[in-house]
Amino acid sequence: MSEAAMQDARDRVRVDAPLKVAGLAPYADEHAGDGALFLAPVLATIARGRITGIDDAAARAVPGVRLVLTHENSPRIGPTLPTLTVLRRPRVRYRGEIVAAVVAESLATARHAASLLSIDYAPEDAATRPDPDGPDVRELRRVMAIYPGRHRDGDVDGALAGARHRVEGTYATPVNHHNPIEPHAVTALWHRGTGRIPGPRTTRLTLWDTNQGVLAPQGVVAGAFGLLPTQVEVVSPYVGGSFGTKGVPHPHTVATVMAAKLLPGHPVKVALTRPQMFAGTGYRPETRQRVALAADDEGRLTAIDHDVFAPVSRVIPWMDPSAGPSLSMYASTTRRTAYRAQDLDIAPGTFMRAPGEYTGMFALETAMDELAHATGVDPVQLRLRNEPESDPESGRPWSSRHVTTCLTEGARVFGFEQQRRGRREGEWWIGQGVAAASFPQMSMGPSLARITFTGGRYVVSMQASDIGTGAWTVLAQIAAQALGVPEDAVEARIGTTDAPVAIIAGGSTGTFGWGSAVVEAAQAFRSEHGEQPAEGATARARTRMPQGVRGVTRMAFGAHFAEVAVSEVSGAVRVRRMYGHFDGGRIMNPRTARSQLIGGMTMGISGALFEESYRDPRFGHVVNGDLAGYHIAAHADVVDLEVGWVGEPDPWMGATGAKGIGEVGIVGVPAAIGNAVFDATGVRLRELPFTPGKVLEAWEALGG
Repeated sequence: MSEAAMQDARDRVRVDAPLKVAGLAPYADEHAGDGALFLAPVLATIARGRITGIDDAAARAVPGVRLVLTHENSPRIGPTLPTLTVLRRPRVRYRGEIVAAVVAESLATARHAASLLSIDYAPEDAATRPDPDGPDVRELRRVMAIYPGRHRDGDVDGALAGARHRVEGTYATPVNHHNPIEPHAVTALWHRGTGRIPGPRTTRLTLWDTNQGVLAPQGVVAGAFGLLPTQVEVVSPYVGGSFGTKGVPHPHTVATVMAAKLLPGHPVKVALTRPQMFAGTGYRPETRQRVALAADDEGRLTAIDHDVFAPVSRVIPWMDPSAGPSLSMYASTTRRTAYRAQDLDIAPGTFMRAPGEYTGMFALETAMDELAHATGVDPVQLRLRNEPESDPESGRPWSSRHVTTCLTEGARVFGFEQQRRGRREGEWWIGQGVAAASFPQMSMGPSLARITFTGGRYVVSMQASDIGTGAWTVLAQIAAQALGVPEDAVEARIGTTDAPVAIIAGGSTGTFGWGSAVVEAAQAFRSEHGEQPAEGATARARTRMPQGVRGVTRMAFGAHFAEVAVSEVSGAVRVRRMYGHFDGGRIMNPRTARSQLIGGMTMGISGALFEESYRDPRFGHVVNGDLAGYHIAAHADVVDLEVGWVGEPDPWMGATGAKGIGEVGIVGVPAAIGNAVFDATGVRLRELPFTPGKVLEAWEALGG
């Protein structure tokens, strides 16, 4: 793609918007309506133990019930992810695990019959209460299987002991649940066999699923049920949000496929309720982090010490790599990170928007603000003084890093000026805060793209997934620019397994990973077919990153600025305005990019002020598992948000020069808000969310 074409990134309206506004975009629960059967899962009511008996007579007697599925009659499955091994034996591993399901001719019938199931348990002692100082807490060697559990550079203890300035604090983040607008849903159709030995390319199973990429459910389900991947068709053209929860299949998918296998020829569908999603589709685990910083007279860091504790599930010990930002964000002569975990009988966690950076940067950027006040250095200047010339963790050069621009230009646009309790409007104290943001630009592998000329239009197809990010629009834009044709001459076809293989929409890798493959395919198309292609002309190509890319560190960066008002009467925190300035490489579509960044900031405000899942320490389940008890930001909480960006292409990000921006927008938000609260009131909040009770308690302790 030529530089001129790439610079011609227009603010294109989403091509899928008319269908969505009209309610005509089919989501997972809206497929295969004729003759569909409905599945209602039954969840365990104990945290650990065994099922000793199931009385299903009443459920089976309900007219319209077609199947009661339990571990006694479920189809056998092969080795698979530990989270998916449900209905195999009478073992309960956490409260909320699927232990049975009812399939009926209507949803109401299925749910009613499910309520009639009588299940007897033999409970066992369960550990569900986190204790950072407990005897069973263990140190980790790896986190997420790829990050080091321990890292040390230099004599951290000596640097802390001899520091001119030192701050230390414990920072806590709660369990958060994703809550996309579209709930988890899947429709499974097990096709009736035409012979005893179907051919290797015979489709045996079709899934209409809501996911971040069709490749994962295709491979996982095929492996579990003894099929070839080519025998499993997955269709997922429209997805109503995810934030990580739809990155991998969950137990309800396996239960639905089991039921469909016992009822071949009948579509079996499930759409989870909110409480069911809180029970078993993942969450962001809680953390307790200790951060200590040391600095010289000018505020230059001499030590960063970051310790992370998190309770994890025995099923899969998932925890966020929260100390990651402390390894790469700032220059320091010494640094140390460590992770500790405690195995509990609770449901497994999973990816949630900016896993690690969201929690870790809250701790680090709050500590940096504390250091700024301890040293008397302006918080923006403190961060600028600690800019690293190269990646502190690896020593590799940056592919591009414009943190300085994000901080200085962001401060100018926002009008950043801390008051330190110098401004009041009635009962409201006003303050401003700043925090930096970063997110690694990882590689999840190559994607393939195919471009075909048919009916006078160019069709770009791949297994990409649009989870609300605008992939339908941006991929067609990239193809049009690379082909040198008008945008309305190109359309995308994505979200199905009959397209070329592509990585999932996760880790902020979609646009640059998929986009590179599209550019390569467009170039191959022009090379093979010229400017006047024949009907049916086609070409395909894969993602290609620049040679030597492993020798650089690729990250997206940003800076968040917040102004808050804090009531001295109620303790309520209101975000009056917020601005974010980002280093996201080349911006392919300003409209969808702004949407992603504003969305991330909105989610950050929600997490900073409201979101917290309360787990009952006696039984291990979430007690506020619905949108009535789990508070999220409303329109009135999101008043004045705006974003800007550097816009400079990153030459190490492939043919588009774009970085991922879907996650960096949330990273620094809670810290910026908390730092603004301190500027307004002198109250330092080290635990999310910043509820009125916490604010008043801290204010009272301060004598305010």
